[in-house]
Amino acid sequence: MPSLDFKGKSFVYAHHLTVPFRELTVDAKKSFVGRGEKPTLDGNLIIHGDNLHALKALLPIYAGKVDCIYIDPPYNTGKEGWCYNDNVRSPLMKEWLKKSGNPVEKDDLERHDKWLCMMWPRIQLLKELLSQDGVIFVSIDDNEVHRLRALMDEVFEENFAAQITVLCNPKGRGLSEGFADTHEYVLVFTNRHNESDFSAAKSAEQIKKDYTLKDKDGFLYRELELRNTHREFGKHNRKNMWFPFYVEPKTSKLSLIEKPGWKEILPRWDDNYEGCWTWNRVKALKDFDLLVAYEVKGRWKVYRQDYAKGARRKATTVWTFPDVQSEKGQDIFSEIMGQRFPHPPKAVGLIERLLEIGTDQDSIVLDSFAGSGTTAHAVLALNKKDGGNRKFILVETEDYADKLTAERMRRVMGGYEFEGTRRVELLRESLSWARLSKITDLIEKAESIEKFEGSRFDKVVKSIENEALVVIGETKVTEKAEGLGGSFTFCTLGDEMNLEGLLTGKALPSFDALAKYVFYTATGKALEEISKQTKDGDGFIGETDHCRLHLLYKPDKKWLSSADAAFAEPLVECIVKANSAKKRVLVFAAVKYLSQKELSRHGIEFCQLPYAIHRILGE
Repeated sequence: MPSLDFKGKSFVYAHHLTVPFRELTVDAKKSFVGRGEKPTLDGNLIIHGDNLHALKALLPIYAGKVDCIYIDPPYNTGKEGWCYNDNVRSPLMKEWLKKSGNPVEKDDLERHDKWLCMMWPRIQLLKELLSQDGVIFVSIDDNEVHRLRALMDEVFEENFAAQITVLCNPKGRGLSEGFADTHEYVLVFTNRHNESDFSAAKSAEQIKKDYTLKDKDGFLYRELELRNTHREFGKHNRKNMWFPFYVEPKTSKLSLIEKPGWKEILPRWDDNYEGCWTWNRVKALKDFDLLVAYEVKGRWKVYRQDYAKGARRKATTVWTFPDVQSEKGQDIFSEIMGQRFPHPPKAVGLIERLLEIGTDQDSIVLDSFAGSGTTAHAVLALNKKDGGNRKFILVETEDYADKLTAERMRRVMGGYEFEGTRRVELLRESLSWARLSKITDLIEKAESIEKFEGSRFDKVVKSIENEALVVIGETKVTEKAEGLGGSFTFCTLGDEMNLEGLLTGKALPSFDALAKYVFYTATGKALEEISKQTKDGDGFIGETDHCRLHLLYKPDKKWLSSADAAFAEPLVECIVKANSAKKRVLVFAAVKYLSQKELSRHGIEFCQLPYAIHRILGE
């Protein structure tokens, strides 16, 4: 496979491995949580600190768990004033940076090398955080797009999915030289290793279980999922997802509007138990072509066509939608905050569209160049639209992380002072010749949107824009814009988790933080949940398919120096008894009172803190 070479690559190639781990420190005062609730690392996060160190701090918790990543790094135009300093320890690297100077300016002939040195370790860590089926989107322009694509080809083993061209500035940038730049790009890469994995990674048994219908063209169908199994629960708890479909028995045609002689289909398992759909009306109307109705054992049910068979309309690689334009990003930020952001923010519509093709309703979304917080805003907006439970993680290095990034999210979640007209796009359908042949269905879609969503707005406007049927909901606001709901925990980066100084009692990490650290560094996997220590106090924290891990530790200098901290014979029996699967056992402790030869007879390996943190990947 071809590789990209640049000055400094040999020094940063493995730099992400040497970046120290830091504990995420919760700042309760800057967090935004409900009354009576406490900030937690399990929910939405906004992290203030160097994004390289923040990504390393996230690994013990989120390695392999992030479903979607979006980043908008510096474009390296030479006018952004960004500085490169990742504290790479090589004397040659330090001398090079000292001579070339910071910030990186346009006349710096080595600015592209510096930019690649900055991006390389961050992309490496992002890849470790990305799930097996995850997708990463990166915004970029012509300054670095070709170098970035080569870099990501190397890191992601050529798992390139697309290069989207976004018409972000139809009038052209005023400062453009030569040509008026009207576009940017979004590079799309995945962790999937081939096209079949990208489209369908289910086993034959799982397909048979999930997809119970098959049409004459070979497309598979699964029943439209229901949520909530308690009697009457769905109707009252998720009102936007509790609604009837109607079916014409003779043709099996579906509608959301009641018609004479048509049968009603409610979201229920049987006559006694009902729930709610996983789709709301807007989502159902958007992908209405994928839905069919079948009568099974006297009961009508709604089925959706399998995305894996290509039924879902594929995203195009050229985006000219009005809601992706850069001025939309600055406008919405100014509307919320009453001021302009230092750099043009991305439009909420752009990120929301990326999330629509890159996430499901329960995805974890990460943005490590968070800026104004557009990604988090888009996550909440999409959750509001389709009833999802997506979670966001933002990382912002600059000092405005609290006053601008986090403050925007406080206002978006809780509502904010505003006077004017709020517009929400409810439907956009391209008017191709094939679509015009079904004009009646299109009109019914638009009328259904107006009927069912109209109560949320003062006015619903239907129009034709850029060869598309568009339905917009408009609301006049004179006092306070409605919030999207939600909460987040604000974090900073704590001291380095310097295990070499563990027994000195300085900056001792918490038990949970150290447990996640040793688990990740020993196995390369994030610890799903820290097991509570047993009654026997054996320090069991978790296990993998290959091994079980125990940690004997308290963040107490006096305890660490006492005999209580030692791994002694009484614990061996209890550890062996619990290891019914006869897995390899690793015990992390400050000291032991047994020989390793004796421990080896029981399949136990002693790992002395702070020296023996190591990987066992591949064993």
